This record gives sequence, C-alpha cells and structure tokens, in this order.
Amino acid sequence: MEKTLLQMNTVFISILIESLPFVLIGVFIAGIIQMFVTEQMVARIIPNNRFLAVLMATFLGALFPACECGIVPIVRRLVSKGVPIYAGIAFMLTGPVINPVVLFSTYVAFGNQWDMMIYRGGLALIVAALVGIALSFQYKNEQLLIHPIPSSALAQKTPFGKKLLGTLTHAVDEFFSVGKYLVIGALVAAAMQTFIKTSTLLEIGQTEAASSLVMMGLAFVLSLCSEADAFIASSFQTTFTTGSLVAFLVYGPMLDVKNTLMMLGTFKKRLVISIIIYVTILVFTGSLFF
Repeated sequence: MEKTLLQMNTVFISILIESLPFVLIGVFIAGIIQMFVTEQMVARIIPNNRFLAVLMATFLGALFPACECGIVPIVRRLVSKGVPIYAGIAFMLTGPVINPVVLFSTYVAFGNQWDMMIYRGGLALIVAALVGIALSFQYKNEQLLIHPIPSSALAQKTPFGKKLLGTLTHAVDEFFSVGKYLVIGALVAAAMQTFIKTSTLLEIGQTEAASSLVMMGLAFVLSLCSEADAFIASSFQTTFTTGSLVAFLVYGPMLDVKNTLMMLGTFKKRLVISIIIYVTILVFTGSLFF
C-alpha cells in the first residue's frame, strides 16, 4: 500500500509539473485580454453570424499553443469581453489540438508521416465546429459563467504602465481561481492512473467500437499534455485501430480529468454536461470512419 501511495504521489507531481507552465501562460494571456482588449475590439472582430463566428474561433485556436488546462482561463476572459459562449467553446476545443506545436509533435511521434497528423487536426476541427454550432442553438445569449467578470473601460483609459501591472494582478487572481481545480484534477488523475490498470482496458477494447471507447477513456484518465500525448498513442499502434488512436488524440485534449474540473469551476454545470455529451458522441462517431 505504501508503495502504491508513493507511486500515486510521483504521478501527481509529474502531472502538476507538466501542466503548470501552460496554466501560467494561460492566466498571463487572460490578464492581457482583460487589460488590453476592449469589448469594442471584440465586436469588430467576431462576426454576428453564428456559423462564421464558430468558424473563425476554430481557426483562431490554431494560433494559441495552449494546453487544455491553460486555455480555460483564456476563454473565460474572452467570453467576459463579449465573445459568444459558443465561439469561445469552439476556440477552447481546437486550441489544444490543432496548434502547430501539437501537430508537429504528432507528425514526429508517428514516424514523420502525415496521415495521423491530418486525421487528428481534421477530426478536431470538425468536432469543435459542430459543438460550437450546436451550443449556439441551445444557449441563446445566456450568462453561463459561474462568476461573471464585469466589463471595464480600463483597457481604453489606463496608461500602459498601469495596464501592465493590472495584467500581472489579473494573472495572479486568475491563477488562484483556476489553480485549485488543476491541483484537484491532477490528484484525481494520479489516483486513476495508479489504481486503474491499463491492461484491464486493453482486454476490454477488442472490437472496433470498444477500442475507440477504451482509448477515449484512457485519454480522459491519463490527462496527458497535448504536446506529448502523441508519443503515448504511437506506442499503441500494434494494439489498437487507427480510429481508436485518433479518438485518443482528439478526445484527451478536449476532455480530461483536469480540464473537466476546471470547466466545472468556470462554466455552469449544464453547459459543461452539454460539452461532454457532444464531444463524446462526435469523437466516437468520427473515429469509426477511419
């Protein structure tokens, strides 16, 4: 038992060390958005048409090399600035998957071949867009943040020096706001990795559909950083189908233990449940086409 707890503690620390830099980047970007981006800027950039807004958000996600746990505070600030919630979620789902760093690591992990990188990016783009469009019809102009951030004119009137100081202040506040969910999520993920045997999951995933579900479950449990998960997935090439590997690579960055808890601490429960249902169904269905 003592050995098991020591192993869990090691995994817990490893997950925290892996995730912390991206959370710090995320909260710093969130602070910049709060102090330097005005509601008027957002209104000019985001199209009024829901389909165009979702499409733009999915492609903007490619510009942010953020991990799944670091992108939640960014989306929270964007939504508080006037970005529609459905566009913010589409951005949140694509950012950790189709950014250049993740796609390049996927290319390298699978022997410098383009196939898996294209499958991963393509399915992620489709899933994010469909989830965003579905949410745009489901939730119309509702405030879905648990703690709404009041709009402010600071981004327009404050001198640069004070904006920079405000950025650091907001970043610290954001870190302590989401940091507790990161710690809890890392602890839960470490416990699941320690007590749930991978061999048990391998025995379950014998059929094509079952293998996709098992790999999606494994991605959720492992809570790997999206910059490194492709190297884990490549080790399963002889065991699982291509479709199930794609499911692993897309589902994990969109939904894992850490970012699910962070979303529950940021968005209202009904929105998080909708995201989980839509992403699970779409990723599973999409994986069956490979």
